[in-house]
Amino acid sequence: MTPSMKLVILDCDGVLIDSEVISAQMLIEQLACRGVDVDLAYVARHFLGRSYPTVMQIIRKDFQLDLSADFEEEYRNRLLAAFEDRLAIMPGVEEFLENLALPVAVATSSSPRRVEMSLRRVGLWGRLGPVTYTASLVAHGKPAPDLFLHVAQAMQTAPEDCIVVEDSLPGLEAGLAAGMQVWHFVGGSHMKPAFPAVPKDLTPHHRFASFAEVFPRFPALRKPT
Repeated sequence: MTPSMKLVILDCDGVLIDSEVISAQMLIEQLACRGVDVDLAYVARHFLGRSYPTVMQIIRKDFQLDLSADFEEEYRNRLLAAFEDRLAIMPGVEEFLENLALPVAVATSSSPRRVEMSLRRVGLWGRLGPVTYTASLVAHGKPAPDLFLHVAQAMQTAPEDCIVVEDSLPGLEAGLAAGMQVWHFVGGSHMKPAFPAVPKDLTPHHRFASFAEVFPRFPALRKPT
């Protein structure tokens, strides 16, 4: 852990909240209703960490299918309803945030509506809402570095002084392209069955499977007692 680190930028889905499997299941079901058969492995490789407009572009390219606004509305409504029933905070996140010595921000590909609803559902919006930034704020979402660079600028922190915590390949790519220290979180339930291998050029600086691992490995990150 280098002493110059001044900001932790957290992804939301799959890092703060265990949401990616729910999102994938809802999308797989919705696409099946339109005659498109994809599985969890396909979703993990092509959709994980990307914004909804980017996902629609991939579907258009791979399946020659233009999905209507009705599809998006139905998908989002079903997803948010599922979140109400099943969404959970990632284990250890509350303790991590409470004891972290550095300021935090959230950088997510989710829509403003979805991220607010999600963080409210798990009780994190009050703490993180004012420092939550979505891909709607930049021209290019992950894997481009734009969102992370936007957050660093907004938080008045040099990119090289930022830690990025990400679960997805586009997120890893974006963090590395931004010149930040990238930590790969692999503790989400979506990581176990179908997550694609990490290419060598996207090798993160650190990898961890539980937020309980962070302070024992990097004690300088913990607030003094």
